[in-house]
Amino acid sequence: MRMPESRTRRWATAAAFVAMILPMAGCLGGASAHAVDPSRAREALKTALDGWKAGQEPRSFRDSSPPMTVQDLEWSGGGRLVDYQILDEGQARDANLRVHVKLILETPSTRGSKRVEKTVWYLVGTSPSVTVFRDTLHR
Repeated sequence: MRMPESRTRRWATAAAFVAMILPMAGCLGGASAHAVDPSRAREALKTALDGWKAGQEPRSFRDSSPPMTVQDLEWSGGGRLVDYQILDEGQARDANLRVHVKLILETPSTRGSKRVEKTVWYLVGTSPSVTVFRDTLHR
């Protein structure tokens, strides 16, 4: 007996979903996040911010040593970092170091560019890979 096409499609979708989820099941079984290395995290943040200030793109850090994943929407959106100040040593939170940073940015506007000062948070991870992300949930 042959199944109707819509039922076959549902089974195929369900099978694909299970195939995607099963490999992740092992990750959920009590494994804890690697603790952050605070000094390495601070150095990674400084490297990323110095690169932004020098005009590098976030994706350019993929080929650095060590490779880093860097994400900041203002940076990706064309904002230029004029200067920055790391305001604290950071707070270790599981796999990340949460660091308070003051940014001085030049952002494109309809009348040329506009200089803006912001205080933001970055989350920096060091294991299994180095990551630098702007924390957009906390301001």
